[in-house]
Amino acid sequence: QVQLVESGGGLVQAGGSLRLSCAFSGRTFNSKTMGWFRQVPGKEREFVAVISWSGGSTSYADSVKGRFTISRDNAKNTVYLQMHSLKPEDTAVYYCNKNTNYVPWGPGTQVTVSS
Repeated sequence: QVQLVESGGGLVQAGGSLRLSCAFSGRTFNSKTMGWFRQVPGKEREFVAVISWSGGSTSYADSVKGRFTISRDNAKNTVYLQMHSLKPEDTAVYYCNKNTNYVPWGPGTQVTVSS
């Protein structure tokens, strides 16, 4: 069964930190590059970060580069997003998925950064 469950969001002041987790299940994720995405109501979902299956290759959106770090633990079928120096413009619902050929999106986790 294919499933994505994001967690770890919350309300934080500007400059604070949060660590998001994404638990994935299903053979479709085997050996796949995984990504984090975010969406604000009324806007398109946007790319945040991506990590290869081995974890040896990562890439970030310019807006989060130097502040966010993506990682994964394949033994736990989990992808993480460590977020530091959060800004109000980081406020969004955060989702994870394969980097291409998306599966149905999970519920996401809300991140709210207050100024």
